[in-house]
Amino acid sequence: MNLDKAKKRIAKKVKMGFQGYPEISLSYYGKTLEVAEQVAVSFVQEEGVTPMEECFQSKSDAREDEVIQSAIVKLIERSSAKTVRQADVINIGKK
Repeated sequence: MNLDKAKKRIAKKVKMGFQGYPEISLSYYGKTLEVAEQVAVSFVQEEGVTPMEECFQSKSDAREDEVIQSAIVKLIERSSAKTVRQADVINIGKK
């Protein structure tokens, strides 16, 4: 999938706000505030359930990695997530 198309699909789901469960949360991590080298994708099936998490690592910026962004879109689609949340800032350090 094209990088721009994947980013737009994720942004559209994020913009919709809370729509219920299942929910996916995206958190970005890096050594600096400019480059996110890792993204953690948390999946919550229903309220009160422990989230499942998968991490993706990139040698460059994970937000600009076509493979990672496409994988996130596929996770959203396959899980039938109603809500997608995305952190606005990069967390310093590794998950």
